[in-house]
Amino acid sequence: MTTIQVGCDLTYSVAKPTSFLFNVAAARTAHQTISEETVQLSPAIQYEAGSLGTEAIQVYRLTVEPCDLYLQYRAHVDLRPEIYDTEGIVETGYSQLPNEVLPYLNPSRYCESDRLAHFAMRTFGNVPPGFSRVTAICDWINSHLDYQSGSSGESTSACEVLIQRVGVCRDYAHLAIALCRALCIPARYISGYAVALQPPDFHGFFEAYLGFRWYLFDATRMAPVEGFVRIGTGRDAADAPFATLIGEATLTTMAVWAEQTTLAPTDQPASQTAVSTTD
Repeated sequence: MTTIQVGCDLTYSVAKPTSFLFNVAAARTAHQTISEETVQLSPAIQYEAGSLGTEAIQVYRLTVEPCDLYLQYRAHVDLRPEIYDTEGIVETGYSQLPNEVLPYLNPSRYCESDRLAHFAMRTFGNVPPGFSRVTAICDWINSHLDYQSGSSGESTSACEVLIQRVGVCRDYAHLAIALCRALCIPARYISGYAVALQPPDFHGFFEAYLGFRWYLFDATRMAPVEGFVRIGTGRDAADAPFATLIGEATLTTMAVWAEQTTLAPTDQPASQTAVSTTD
């Protein structure tokens, strides 16, 4: 078991009555449990805690009058990832995919897999199918894109990233997801906290469905996947933003972190292991 302390501080200047939906809480799964958790708001505004969507994303919902709104979130997260040898992890044929996985083959707002089918087959069609092919997709993205903060916006899609060859973590994940789906590999977006990420921030990575299990991947290679703490899961980043607001408010300060306090040893080097945190 690995224990990770995560947290974020968010401050908004609220100019008019505004409704917020915050998606910053660590998810509760069979492989990720919360031993301690606190949420504080200033001013002390009443909020509603609940779950959202088919993936039961934990959210905080509130409405505020004009003010300087401060949210503080802290949690101790115990991770129990499943570690597998990458050799022998194969792709699952379409006819054998579970029904609940099929939606993650479809094109989505930021992952236009239908438009990238020819490129995906030409570039990765001859790569041995399975874990090695998803790894090859991540390798290609990592070597052909430049990571640059502020280089993309909320409307930037996988096709635009492929053309521009620059982006941030969510763009890397969107392109990888789109290429996987174009090759009939189910893939989905994960938002979360990441140990050793520099500079610290909310992180976007992804899962690919191989051999009847979801495996974690990160095309940015900026943090080890075994140190990822899941927040939200969805078709793409539109399903898992850290904050959604209706009204008029500006984010003025943001601090995010994830610190590892205990580590579960593995018998194999990271380059030879596959990490799964979803049954």
